[in-house]
Amino acid sequence: MSKDNQLDAVIIGSGIGGLVTATQLAAKGAKVLVLEKYLIPGGSGGSFTRNGYTFDVGASMIFGFGDKGHTNLLTRALADVDEKCITIPDPTQLVYHLPEGFTLEVERSYEKFISKLIEKFPHEEKGIRKFYGICWQVFNCLDAMPLLSIEDPAYLFKVFLRAPLACLGLARWLPVNVGDVAKKYIRDPALLKFIDIECFCWSVMPAQRTPMINAGMVFSDRHAGGINYPKGGVGVIAQKLVSGLKKFGGDIRYKQRVTKILIDSGRACGVQLSTGEKIYAKKIISNATRWDTFGGEGVKNPLLDSTKIPDKEHFWRKRYKPSSSFLSLHLGVSKSLIKDSFHCHHILLNSWDAMESEQGVVFVSIPTLLDPDLAPTDSHIVHIFSPSKMSNWDKLSSSEYGFKKERDAKKLISSVEEILPGLSESIIHKEIGTPRSHRRFLGRHQGSYGPVPSMRLPGLLPMPFNSTAINDFFCVGDSCFPGQGLNAVAFSGFACAHRIGAQLGINPWSLPD
Repeated sequence: MSKDNQLDAVIIGSGIGGLVTATQLAAKGAKVLVLEKYLIPGGSGGSFTRNGYTFDVGASMIFGFGDKGHTNLLTRALADVDEKCITIPDPTQLVYHLPEGFTLEVERSYEKFISKLIEKFPHEEKGIRKFYGICWQVFNCLDAMPLLSIEDPAYLFKVFLRAPLACLGLARWLPVNVGDVAKKYIRDPALLKFIDIECFCWSVMPAQRTPMINAGMVFSDRHAGGINYPKGGVGVIAQKLVSGLKKFGGDIRYKQRVTKILIDSGRACGVQLSTGEKIYAKKIISNATRWDTFGGEGVKNPLLDSTKIPDKEHFWRKRYKPSSSFLSLHLGVSKSLIKDSFHCHHILLNSWDAMESEQGVVFVSIPTLLDPDLAPTDSHIVHIFSPSKMSNWDKLSSSEYGFKKERDAKKLISSVEEILPGLSESIIHKEIGTPRSHRRFLGRHQGSYGPVPSMRLPGLLPMPFNSTAINDFFCVGDSCFPGQGLNAVAFSGFACAHRIGAQLGINPWSLPD
């Protein structure tokens, strides 16, 4: 494509953040193209099929599908391009199976959850209600305003006029971490450990390093909008966004590997593909990780030439590091193994000291309890995953790699038999994914889940926004404010599209309802 026939925007990668950016821009009339190096859209929020099973690549505990307020970002993103997912409500977010026989169901009803937690810690009733009450304060501030680009002064002015108290409330909590708030009101070490695992189950960090803004969203939205599973699998979200993108004149090309960002006179002007083809646009957006975009230790071929890396990206890499990747087991099992009353999501931890260790926490998801059509008749899907570092997999020979996959998978299956006795004998189909799999198929540096602080940081304040130091070049996804999770990267997509829309002069004057 020549410079004379420029697109308005090219997005590198079709993760949910990239697709929300693309669809938001297309809905405003921009000419948009998404370039995806794999065969299907969605990235970590995609699905794949094997022998009649539809497996979710990542977790199936989905926020953002509520029908009220402004935090239901997946609902809103789809609606903006005339699309909608049929969703199935989950009555329980997850069940904790923790050391010393501690078990707790996080029910959709807030009062039931709080009552059960108070039963465990009756002496901490006041602290429990205060801590989770503050989470609601944060959530209500977020829910009171359209969540668009904090980088746009016009947006900030308009949203402050609409909801001044909410804006001031959010500003108060931006530099705060969960651990600081929890320790102010809670004294029992066991309860503080529970707050740690509450954070770790979605941020892969303990409370002391988890931003309060993110916690306010998650700890409250699970009771407000609730956990809702998209019928047909998580990958349906990306498929619907692609459908909406095309409906509004945008396009996506698969099997297109971008190898270079083109820079002209200090501004991004296009991309170069592995085939040598060059595509030009007014704005370039990377949905790749910040490491795959700007480079860093162990990154062989970043999208930007090392001589063009802005200084602030070097500074960012000192503050953040890649989180662990995951060892994932996608199992098809006999339906008779699992009762209909069993819950969909579980988290297992046998020792508090192992929470941040290799394969210390085990996550279990059984999406067929919500959508039986994901598996053949008389079968269930059991998705087991546990944090695992690339360094434990990267240097293995082919035979060593195969042996470790089977050995570690067997260990995970054995640990899950604590809640699903007889699991190993009920397996009909098995797929094993490692950090190497996530790096290869998802194009993520070290197969990482996303960035985590390498030191204690002041909440979300250091997290970069969508703009970069290179003119007309933007980032979107979990390497940007506000971080990991489908609803969070959808937020990033809304913000990125709004920032670009302001520069292109295509944003509507009024804020969304």
